[in-house]
Amino acid sequence: MGIKRHSESAGIAVVTVDYPPVNAIPSDGWFALADEIRAAGRDPQTRVVVLRAENRGFNAGVDIKEIQRKPGHQALIDANHGCFEAFGAVYDCPVPVVTAVQGFCLGGGIGLVGNSDIIIASEDATFGLPEVDRGALGAATHLARLVPQHLMRALFFTASTATAQQLRHYGSVLKVVPREELDAAALEVAKDIAAKDGRVIRAAKRALNGIDLQDVHRSYRFEQGFTFELNLSGASDEIRERFDEDLAAQKDKN
Repeated sequence: MGIKRHSESAGIAVVTVDYPPVNAIPSDGWFALADEIRAAGRDPQTRVVVLRAENRGFNAGVDIKEIQRKPGHQALIDANHGCFEAFGAVYDCPVPVVTAVQGFCLGGGIGLVGNSDIIIASEDATFGLPEVDRGALGAATHLARLVPQHLMRALFFTASTATAQQLRHYGSVLKVVPREELDAAALEVAKDIAAKDGRVIRAAKRALNGIDLQDVHRSYRFEQGFTFELNLSGASDEIRERFDEDLAAQKDKN
């Protein structure tokens, strides 16, 4: 359990997220993810990083239970700082990051995927930000890199999800494949990149980031400020408590 990194073949580093059952990542997990991606990028032999996950879905965001368990706001601060570091590590990775997404990709998962360079998704993959239903904000910066502006707003305000097929239509997902073929499809793209000259690939990554129209770091940090405001006002605590009560009620019904 945790964050793992291994070399798949020449030039390819694979980073795996494994926090069963749904990959709701605790604060230290976000920092660990950032560390592994940065370490992979620092290795001069690495030409591409594949980011993938075990378990039912790619990512369920931050561990809300961890935030609820700890008094005060330190857990929230740690989670937000951890997300900022992990999202930034993906974006700033000196080599391309290919992300393989299965099942649900929610909250912080959108930050990782939206900042990656290439996305491969399984047929059952869905993407969304349930933040407004959790008393938080954030990662609209990254969702806006996946879908057009007005769809991003609709998904954000309604806490709905988009399918892998929809994102393929908009060009943000490169391939949609059966779930059992996901890893192979991601590695196929990674091998194509790894076959290039590493010096050119690294220069290309810097060049593409340099011509980006949006400063993703500053934009996301701006969003996070409203999350802190909602928590200081007490609104977020009330919403998270209702969310916990709803979950408990659903379990009783089952």
